[in-house]
Parts: sequence; structure tokens; C-alpha cells
Amino acid sequence: MSLKLLAATLNLSITTVSRALDGYGDVAPATRDRVMAAAEAMQYRPNAAARRLRRGSTEVVSLVLPTGPGRFDEPLYLELMSVMGERFAERGYDLTLLAAPPGPDEMKTYRRLVEGRRADGLIVVRTRRQDPRIAYLLGTKMPFVVMGRSDTPGLYPFVDGDGEAAFAAATRDLAALGHRHIAHLAAPAALTYATLRRAGYERAMDELGLPRQVVECDADEQAARAACSELLAGAAPPTAILCATDRMALGVLRAARERGLSVPADLSVVGHDNLPAGAYSDPPLSTMELPLAETGDLLARMLLARIGGAPPDDTMQAIIPIRAVPRGSVAPPR
Repeated sequence: MSLKLLAATLNLSITTVSRALDGYGDVAPATRDRVMAAAEAMQYRPNAAARRLRRGSTEVVSLVLPTGPGRFDEPLYLELMSVMGERFAERGYDLTLLAAPPGPDEMKTYRRLVEGRRADGLIVVRTRRQDPRIAYLLGTKMPFVVMGRSDTPGLYPFVDGDGEAAFAAATRDLAALGHRHIAHLAAPAALTYATLRRAGYERAMDELGLPRQVVECDADEQAARAACSELLAGAAPPTAILCATDRMALGVLRAARERGLSVPADLSVVGHDNLPAGAYSDPPLSTMELPLAETGDLLARMLLARIGGAPPDDTMQAIIPIRAVPRGSVAPPR
């Protein structure tokens, strides 16, 4: 079965059939559905090499994960990629994952992908408030989408969780249980999610008339363990700690055990990300989660639309509510 014969059978031009199969937005949905149904019924399989040559494309979409050597332990992004990978595969694209440490090497990776035309689209993750990756991509013709927000000026597609609202709600929930000394273990302020989550905590504490207690550290177990130990050794130790991430919360659980404290009897702990490890910690970690299936689906659809020629606009920007996942690490204070 050839493209020419498929087009003749449908009484459509070869160009229309080709663009319908490639998912371009200038083909009417009814026509595209008709072409796809006929292609499936007639078992039409496009010549991949010819299609890439015709489209001038690689049929590859890439995600660059900013991480250091030996630190590829990000279940959140792996789950996200599994969702996006299915959507891209439906349209004939392969999703590839690259790792690069933040900084010059990371920017070199982006330039290599863009200037070497090694991908048809890019997914930017772990956004920074001032993000050189976004600034660079806005100056190119490379389609891209962003998981998260940034203060970097420009119009681009993004999907993000409403971290500010979620952390404000979590703070109010802890106060409703009777906690008055609620601390926030914040991730580095250069990261957008850290700023938004901290803002939610601080807004709620101000509304409640409670004193803020914020400690910033790296978003990993070891740094959080050390920061929590200092908090618990202070003159007014918290009875609850709201952590920017689950990895930080797991470090807090370790620090509490080392000081002979019981969670949640002596200390309530809340994280964010709903990592698998949190469900099996002792006690199971109360947390929050961004719905990754919805997030991945939206990111993939936005990027496919951009690859197909759709211009970026505010309809390609979504802020999704974050869901609370209550478990055993939260209780009223003694």
C-alpha cells in the first residue's frame, strides 16, 4: 500500500493525506479522522525514512534532565515520560531522555540539539525563576514546552501545579489540628517551584497570625536531615514541618528518629511529589502530588501542536490543582 494509492482511494490529494497522517493542524479534524481510519483499515505503513526526509524532521522529541553524575534517580520524571512517550508514539515520535548538570554543560546540550537539529521539539523541566534555557529557546525556531513556570519574559506553552495554593492549604490544615510552630523546609529560591511553595506557606502563616520559620537547603535527603537537626535543636522547635519535596521530608524523618522523636506524636511531617518511597517510610509520609497523567498528556499535546505549526498563546498555558495525599505522618501536637 502506497501513499498515492491511499490518497486515490479517499479521493484526496497526496499532500492532504500526508499532512493528515503527520498530524498537521491545517487539516480538518473530520478529514484527519477519515484518513487515519482508512490508513488503519488498509494497513498503510509510511516509509519512515521517506517521511523524515519529506518533513525535514527527526521524529524525535527530547527532554533534558538537569542532574549531576550518578544522580539519575528521578521517579517523578520517569513516570511523566511514560505518559508523554505514549502520546508521542501515537504520532510517530520517539521520546529521548538526556541528562546534563545545570550550568554551561546543560546549555551546550540544548545548543547541540537545536543547532544540530537533533530533535523536533524539546521539553524543559525544573524551571528556574530566571531561566537561560527558556530565554535561549525563545530566540530559536525550535518548538518547546515547559513543565513549570518562570519569570523569564516571553510567551511559551507550560503546565504547572498550583504549588502556592497547595502549600497554603497544607499550612492551614496543620494549624487546624492545633499546630502553632509550623516550619517550612524550602528548596533553593532560584527554582520557581520553591518560590511558589514558600509563598503559599508564608501567606497562610501571615493570615493565621503565626510566626514564620523558614530554612532553605538543597532539595535532597542529606541537606534536609542536617537542616532539620538544626531546627529541632533550636530554642523553639517546630511541632510540624512542611517540606518542599518528599526527598526533603524523608531526610526530616531520619533527623527526627536520630533525636528520639516520634512522628507524628512529637513532629508532623508533610512533603510533596508522592514518591513511591514515601508510601513505605515509617510512618507513611503525608504528601501532595501533581497529577502526572494529566500533566504529561497536556505537555505532549501542546508540543505536538507546536511542532504542527500552531502558534503559542495563553490557551497553551495550564495551572493544575495539586492533590493532597494524607497518610500517617501528621497528627495534632501533644
